[in-house]
Amino acid sequence: MEYQDKIEQIVSLIKESGRTLALTGAGVSTESGIPDYRSPGTGLWTKMNPTKVANVTALRRDPVDFYNSNLERWTMYSDSMPNEAHYSLAQLEEAKLLQGVITQNIDGLHVKAGSKTVYEVHGHLRSCRCFDCEKKHPFTSLTEQYGKGINPPRCEHCNGVLRPDIVLFEDSMGEDYFKASKAILGCQLLIVAGSSLQVYPVASLPDYARRMVIINIQDTPYDDRADVVLHEKCGQVFTDIMAALKAKGMV
Repeated sequence: MEYQDKIEQIVSLIKESGRTLALTGAGVSTESGIPDYRSPGTGLWTKMNPTKVANVTALRRDPVDFYNSNLERWTMYSDSMPNEAHYSLAQLEEAKLLQGVITQNIDGLHVKAGSKTVYEVHGHLRSCRCFDCEKKHPFTSLTEQYGKGINPPRCEHCNGVLRPDIVLFEDSMGEDYFKASKAILGCQLLIVAGSSLQVYPVASLPDYARRMVIINIQDTPYDDRADVVLHEKCGQVFTDIMAALKAKGMV
């Protein structure tokens, strides 16, 4: 099937669906300048082993080394802006053609783009909390302390060590994951964008969708189960989907 035929098929699936959700991964943000995890040569996980440096044990054992190893990587793209894929998903939601976005990303770009219903299943970098008293703080409390040479950053209430509100390795999944697990029940169409569908438990969510579209540069374990698969960049695909929807007066 030719590329434009696949775009038209996706549009038809969106039109027919009464409940559509998107599931996004790191590949949806690469066009915003944020590297993904697995691309050969550029993927973050090809350069380091996150299971060893970004886990709860590492934070508890040596919080100084934990922040030295991770914080720059998490914050160096904090000024990144949404791209066409993020904006398109927000527009689809506004047009009531999308019921929400489930994202594995911690970059907050879906929120920046204007999406209202976003399940950030791996957390985000807008806040942090104290390991001891659980008091919430803006994430800037953590980064400002670190920038002043205070490592590890401390809770202003009890002096406990602060931790980011993201799901580290060894963490239990957060509230958004369980909300997403409920939201996807009855999903008629799942648009997977920029996810390798290899990180569990999120990678099991497509099992609950009746039909599926996959937009990802590399193959995924679910390709043979999807109605449409496009190994293309997300930004271009969503640009073309929106153009086709507009041509039909759907957005």
